[in-house]
Amino acid sequence: MAARIDLPLTELKLRQLFTKPYGVDAPDEQQWRDVYAADVQFEDPTQKRSGIGAFIKAQQDLVDRCDDVFLEAGAVVINGSQAFVEWRMGLKIKGIEFIYPGVTRLQLGSDGRIGDHRDYFDFVGPTFEPVPVVGGFVRWIYRRFVA
Repeated sequence: MAARIDLPLTELKLRQLFTKPYGVDAPDEQQWRDVYAADVQFEDPTQKRSGIGAFIKAQQDLVDRCDDVFLEAGAVVINGSQAFVEWRMGLKIKGIEFIYPGVTRLQLGSDGRIGDHRDYFDFVGPTFEPVPVVGGFVRWIYRRFVA
């Protein structure tokens, strides 16, 4: 994401925010601050963070743990002060690619910035299914609960 994203956020601008090909730099701190509120609340299946500094750290920690990261947006919908973005995220770690499909719910503040960001995705399946032995066990557990 090289270009700045100006407010107000539109479907096209959210698609730009949620698109990062492999080999392209992630947004920098100022780019995050341009669209996220100072008191943003962030939650995903692995963490809860409060405040823009903690949000930026969470994003940077993910990038730092991986050899590379991609993000591609699917459907994007804005309805008043709420937005939903469907996405696929790819993480390359030590020669293994992990793919996570998910969706993000965004709550937009009166100034147009994102004040609440909640990611929904299956962390366990895509993380452990590619791992020998563990993957078979994870698939067995999933079948037991959904069969």
